[in-house]
Amino acid sequence: MALTEWKQPFFSGKMPACAVRGCWLSFCLVDESGDGNAYGGLAYKVFDSTGQQYAGRLDGNGFAKLDNPYRGPVVLIFDAPYEMSGDYYATLQTRGCYPLPITELQVRAEQTRFSRVDGERVERNPAGRETGKFYQVEVSDLVLHTAHLPPLAPRTHRPPRHALRMLAELGFGPPQPKLTGLVLFPDLHTVLEVRPLRALRPLLSIEDQFCALNLYQLALMATLSYCDFGQEPSTPPMDQVSFPIEPSVGNFFSEQLSGYQEAWKFDSDQVEHFYPVYEDVPYSQRFEVLPFDPELYEQNRSEQGESPAHPAKLHFFDDEENGTDTQAFISHHDHVILIAVRGTASRSDGLRDANAHQVAFVEGVGKVHEGFYGAYRAMRDFALHYLDRFYIGQRIIICGHSLGGAIALLLAESLRRIPGYDRNILLYTYGAPRAADSEFTDGASSLVHHRIVNHNDPVPSVPAPWMNTTAKLWIPGLVTLFSNPAPAGLLFALGLVRVGGNAYQHHGSQQHFMPIALPDGTQSSILWNPGCESIEEAACNRAIQLSGDMPDRANLIKQLVQYKQHFMTASYIPAAWATLRRWQQTVDADGTLVTASEFELIEKALISMRQQLREKKRELDRYRPTNQRGYEDIQALSIEADRLQSSRDRLATLRWRRLQARDVYGSHASSPTLQSSLKRWFAHPQNRVLTQVASIPPQSDDGCGKPQTLDIDSIV
Repeated sequence: MALTEWKQPFFSGKMPACAVRGCWLSFCLVDESGDGNAYGGLAYKVFDSTGQQYAGRLDGNGFAKLDNPYRGPVVLIFDAPYEMSGDYYATLQTRGCYPLPITELQVRAEQTRFSRVDGERVERNPAGRETGKFYQVEVSDLVLHTAHLPPLAPRTHRPPRHALRMLAELGFGPPQPKLTGLVLFPDLHTVLEVRPLRALRPLLSIEDQFCALNLYQLALMATLSYCDFGQEPSTPPMDQVSFPIEPSVGNFFSEQLSGYQEAWKFDSDQVEHFYPVYEDVPYSQRFEVLPFDPELYEQNRSEQGESPAHPAKLHFFDDEENGTDTQAFISHHDHVILIAVRGTASRSDGLRDANAHQVAFVEGVGKVHEGFYGAYRAMRDFALHYLDRFYIGQRIIICGHSLGGAIALLLAESLRRIPGYDRNILLYTYGAPRAADSEFTDGASSLVHHRIVNHNDPVPSVPAPWMNTTAKLWIPGLVTLFSNPAPAGLLFALGLVRVGGNAYQHHGSQQHFMPIALPDGTQSSILWNPGCESIEEAACNRAIQLSGDMPDRANLIKQLVQYKQHFMTASYIPAAWATLRRWQQTVDADGTLVTASEFELIEKALISMRQQLREKKRELDRYRPTNQRGYEDIQALSIEADRLQSSRDRLATLRWRRLQARDVYGSHASSPTLQSSLKRWFAHPQNRVLTQVASIPPQSDDGCGKPQTLDIDSIV
């Protein structure tokens, strides 16, 4: 900065020509209520215009005074590192990958709270009434390394950043590679209102038991997996990164939740607001997006070659260029590592879904769907790379929708078999197809898996147990079925012929949304654990009526038209939200989930379905099959008819069961912060709506992770 003529008598190019003492200044750090106790005893440093350093500590009220420094502005910084062992801050500071430069100021700011529940700034602070200067500051204004801190929030009383830049250009203040600190002026008392360093994070239960909270929250996270990461720039070279795109994974975690904003949009076309249930936590306990700071982290520097590390590379997996088009994201906090896997979103996804040939699951036992296995293998190293660096015993929660649910199952079972992760996996899937055979399912019986199925969603009904073939035969048949049905239908049927191997089988404890119409015209929906899969399969079998080995073309087209039953924002998320609301209402009223009229309607449906199975069995009996396959089909019908009767008995038992808070909120049922989180959630008018969606919890003796078998896909 060139010196103007009037400055020449006082300054050389770098230092004051005549250093003069005789001024004073004071400052106070306070929270939004004007209380300085939170910052009492905090170490500070002040650098005057000669570069001389003054070190001290704030008194018990967060106040300090400096007498007789050299005249002129001074620079205030708080760079004392946090020094305590045995807590999560120490873990963050000492971890081998991306250790965080956490200061004592950051820890103190994380213990303060916002005056307003939405985190908006309070414009009038009691401590600022009688003062020379009042600034609204953040931790990042006062410390050296800021990449791990949240973006600055809007503020009216901004600190004089231009003054800091001017002092730096003159060569005053502390020697440093970049502008750091806050400029204070002489003969003035300055009040610094430090913004609380808090974040929002979605509540997730870490218990094995199914709960309505996780049903809803993980439906939102599974939907978020369809979004891009939203980082700009997305590829090197880069000096710093941001996440401006909404909705995106990076924007959700690094911008909105880190900035204490309640995000509600998880799909670019979403109109209806779906807010997660958020908890207010210290910033360091948020779902983390790792910092990008080339000065601090060698792995972020461009000289690392063509692939320096950056947030999108660490948290986001997108294999589009390598052919599988698998996409997923991963993040963590002190109690949870969250992995969400995207479902079918492209043509290559669809071709992979269709490849029903079985291959060995080399990480465990049994055989699995070849297309799903290839997608899982593509992202396995990505997940392990992250876990190797940031797993410290958290509950690993994995979720996925559609294809993503199938990949999530294979990933979960793979991780479960790695020493150190055993029995620490919790899996929720939505509308997932079958991914493996019965041997795999039996071997993975101890994996906790809650499998959510929406009524009339056809995807969970494929691949059928008799599908073990490559896509070469049946994809061309499916593509041409609508233009030339006769020869294409034959090709389609040939492609569906089972070629050896064990039957495909679902894994997990099924939770099924069954819609019903009450006598008064009210629409209701039952979420329950029926113990059989005829109900689930009815959706597919109504759409693809089989005559011998030939699918009914008109019904197949109708199935595709009704495919919205498989969508998250149009189907699964609303049903999950409604279930959460109904379960909350039931607990609050100490009532039962199922009314007498609802029970009657479901009972009639089960009786009708059982009668249909018996009629189909009698029909097959007349043919007197001589081959083993025909005999197995008849036996399967008898077994499934018995399961339907067992489901009816279970329904009758559960009709009188009353829910507990743990059924709704899982491990958060007894949390002292639950009520404040619910108060925040119910502040949104959309969440105060009463709902008629009914739900039936699984029977108490139903073990989590036990496989639900299906034998009659191609028959009923």
